[in-house]
Amino acid sequence: MIDFDQLRRWPDVEAPELVAHDATDRLLLDEAASRLSAGSEVVVVGDRYGALTLGAIAGGASSVRVHQDSLSGERALAANAARLALSLDSVVQHDLDPALVVGARLVLVQLPRSLDALDEVAALVAAHAAPDVVVLAGGRLKHMTRAMNDVLGRHFGQVSAGLARQKSRLLTASVPRPGGSAPWPRSQRHADLGLTVVAHGAAFAGSGVDIGTRQLLALVDRMPEAASVVDLGCGTGLLAAAYARRAPGARVVATDQSAAAVASARATIAAAGLADQVEVRRADAGDSLPEGGADLVLLNPPFHVGAAVHTAIAQKLFDAAAGLLRPGGELWTVYNSSLSYRGALEHTVGTTRQVSRSPKFTVTASTRR
Repeated sequence: MIDFDQLRRWPDVEAPELVAHDATDRLLLDEAASRLSAGSEVVVVGDRYGALTLGAIAGGASSVRVHQDSLSGERALAANAARLALSLDSVVQHDLDPALVVGARLVLVQLPRSLDALDEVAALVAAHAAPDVVVLAGGRLKHMTRAMNDVLGRHFGQVSAGLARQKSRLLTASVPRPGGSAPWPRSQRHADLGLTVVAHGAAFAGSGVDIGTRQLLALVDRMPEAASVVDLGCGTGLLAAAYARRAPGARVVATDQSAAAVASARATIAAAGLADQVEVRRADAGDSLPEGGADLVLLNPPFHVGAAVHTAIAQKLFDAAAGLLRPGGELWTVYNSSLSYRGALEHTVGTTRQVSRSPKFTVTASTRR
């Protein structure tokens, strides 16, 4: 067993109330222990900061195939392995694709809060894992619903719930039934926007349009003309697509640390016929982009860090936007009106003006000092 107390979230945001592991990780590893004989293989999906992957290695797994949606999660896994002096030679990172689960007999899943995300994972396992595969899916009781059992039941003949322990519970699924739902990704045409959104299960808002993004989209024609544009935390790529269509001469980079978001954005941009104008890349807060090179940054920052409402991720993105912008460039951002981010934007980026406000969301434009 690994020393959980040594695990950190770094390079993801850290705070005393934000944890790198929880009781679900320990419960999953304890339940998997009897199935992890020496030399066995395990697939891990949704490992947040490496607890499951490193725990499986310490428990005797000879190889681990892992999918982490978050790029900072991948980096935290590597950092935690070094901290615990555990080799990652037997660990292979995968996209959420058949190679991740083909022939797998044991799959450990940190339950996502999104039912669509769970459906995509369950469908993939049911279609490509071994016929005798066992899926152990764990979550915190406060975030679990009966609908999760129903999603797993679409793809597996047997689904059972274990006893709760330390406010966590496991669902066990076996007897795969391929073809239990429509294939991923899924698309939706939005006639009012003239765009088709393509989304994988874990993409924020799915193939719909969240209220904040819609409020920012309504202002695209009022945004400044820009040669170099960054859609920071791009999600499904709607903002990048809308600006690129409005300004055919602009070069747009859409970036997100979520693998699901990047895959979705690429598909959305392709559906709009904008692949030659918009580049989509996976990066943590735009960290692979040159500093001071952008004329305009578009941002709809999350206000959750995992399940917790927290301002740290928004501040991280404000800092990133300030670094990406040239002096005089602008950051256009939308945020929940109750969060009052204007002071942080003034301090981090520069002079900030309110562009629009509704009871729920505010749009501001900040000029880089």
